[in-house]
Amino acid sequence: MILLLSMTLLIGVITAIGLFYYIFSIPEPEGMSLAHWPQTFTDNFSSWTSYEGGELSIEQIGLDRLDEYGLWIQFVDESGQEIFSHNKPAGYPLKYSASELLALSSSDYQNGYTEFVNSLDGSDEVCSYVIGFPYDIGKYMLHYNGGRVARLSPIARIIILAALSSLIIVVLVYGFWLSRKLSGITKGIKNISLRAYQPLKENGMFSEIYGALNKMDRDIHRADQISEETETTRREWIANITHDLKTPLSPIKGYAELLADDSDKEKQAIQEYASVILKNINHTENLINDLKLTYQLDSGYIPYNPQKIRITRCVKEWVIDIINDPAFSDRDIAFESNVPELYADIDSALFRRAVTNLILNALTHNPAETKVNVTLDTDKNGSILLSVRDNGNGLSESEQSKLFERYYRGTNTKEKPEGSGLGLAIAEQIVTLHGGEITVKSQLGIGTEFIIHVPCKNRVAAN
Repeated sequence: MILLLSMTLLIGVITAIGLFYYIFSIPEPEGMSLAHWPQTFTDNFSSWTSYEGGELSIEQIGLDRLDEYGLWIQFVDESGQEIFSHNKPAGYPLKYSASELLALSSSDYQNGYTEFVNSLDGSDEVCSYVIGFPYDIGKYMLHYNGGRVARLSPIARIIILAALSSLIIVVLVYGFWLSRKLSGITKGIKNISLRAYQPLKENGMFSEIYGALNKMDRDIHRADQISEETETTRREWIANITHDLKTPLSPIKGYAELLADDSDKEKQAIQEYASVILKNINHTENLINDLKLTYQLDSGYIPYNPQKIRITRCVKEWVIDIINDPAFSDRDIAFESNVPELYADIDSALFRRAVTNLILNALTHNPAETKVNVTLDTDKNGSILLSVRDNGNGLSESEQSKLFERYYRGTNTKEKPEGSGLGLAIAEQIVTLHGGEITVKSQLGIGTEFIIHVPCKNRVAAN
């Protein structure tokens, strides 16, 4: 603020000086001069002249100066008759009366010149001269009471001194006040970093700065809260995934120990043991693959090879594969397309993972009698709409807001512990990678619907 005040004062001074020279200066051959220069030049020209016995003598330097500056001069005797002229324009009189000479002293700019008059001193004979200057110069005389001005001089000095003293005091007081305010702002910034900031009242000259500090503090506290919640969720997820990995490893280890026993085993028992081991190995492999895939998507190192495919045909095949899975053979799964065959540029393997994750999520986290409908359609802009809708348990608003978080596993983890908590996060990342988006609509006790929006390459009639 002090710098701003100083800059304002400096600009004001420079502006005042510039305005002064703009009003009170004229350009002459040697540069800029104040507007009283023509009168000074006229008064000093007498030093180059003499008038004795009716003879006028002018030094060459004087005539050279007249030529150099583009001036003209005219000398007249006591009777006003011209006795000499140099560079005088046509139209000027050869004789002047006393009143006309006096009038020239206060004459205005006319015919391209302003005239100034002076007389030669040091001679018994009277001789006057007129010099014409090619400048529009105003002539004004200021009259004042000299005695009163003399008496006012001490008072003026006192007033000026008092004004300067007052100005210094005001600057010092303002400086201390400004330093105090800046110190408060500095302390506030420091306290924000220490998480000990107290909100400031947003008023006065620094209200915008106070508001910015208050907002920064709120944003930092919000970020801290989100970071803390994320860390808590991450720890819970690590604990859950650790438990999930131990769950399939325990039967694998147990049945492997039984197979390693020296006692004879029937073929049927061996097959049962091997089946249990294989099932749990697959589950462990799926957990590890989910971990790998989500970090590949985060880092951008996932192989992505989009190709133009028939999206309707592919989705139908993916649904049929799930229906043919013995684990879901008794579940109610339906596919429907409301439009002809659609084409889209997608990575078939990745997009299949996203769609099957949504379907398996609906099957896994709902009762066995839940119906799952997979529907293909388009919106008014021609984008593909892929809907996975169920009539299951539904989700609360709190669950919906966290549904696509990487570590979130829902509220029924204990009932369905086989999930990794990454399925929906992976689905969202894959859809985003394809330039689309995924949304969810759900109501408790009614069901849930996931809708994928992806660009459509073009549409052709079904064969």
